[in-house]
Amino acid sequence: MILRPSSAVRNFVFGVEDGLVSTVGLLSGIAITGISRNYVIMTGAILIFVEAFSMAVGSVLSEYSVEEYEKRKETSIKGSTKSGLIMFFSYFISGLIPLSPYVFLQNNNALTISIVFSITALGFLGIFSGKISGTSVFSNMLKMVVLGGVAIIVGVVVGNVLNVP
Repeated sequence: MILRPSSAVRNFVFGVEDGLVSTVGLLSGIAITGISRNYVIMTGAILIFVEAFSMAVGSVLSEYSVEEYEKRKETSIKGSTKSGLIMFFSYFISGLIPLSPYVFLQNNNALTISIVFSITALGFLGIFSGKISGTSVFSNMLKMVVLGGVAIIVGVVVGNVLNVP
């Protein structure tokens, strides 16, 4: 299987978006509970490693399955592996964006900066997506920011609801 450009773009955008949103959603949810900064960092790092690997494996298996379905025969997993690597690194690197403020700041300040960094990165991802697809940059940016923002709100709400003193 040869890695198709559309597959590379899909895995990159999916990995970056999920790395940002999942990580900032989780970190927001747990940081507001008042647990120590070290636990927030540890939890975030575990999430990034596990999810990046899981998303990469999911990408490999789904791309491989689609390729076999389209060709109706067994195919090489090589191209699918490239998709998995794109997914892994895009998720991993983007997941570090919402985690990084917690390394340098206390939870309250880090929470705000983490959310701002993540929403800003989602905006840039939307711009990239619009430019590469030749569609409206503003519309793509707005979609990324709004949908990602909703996921962040879910993390904060769940953290507040489950926060038992």
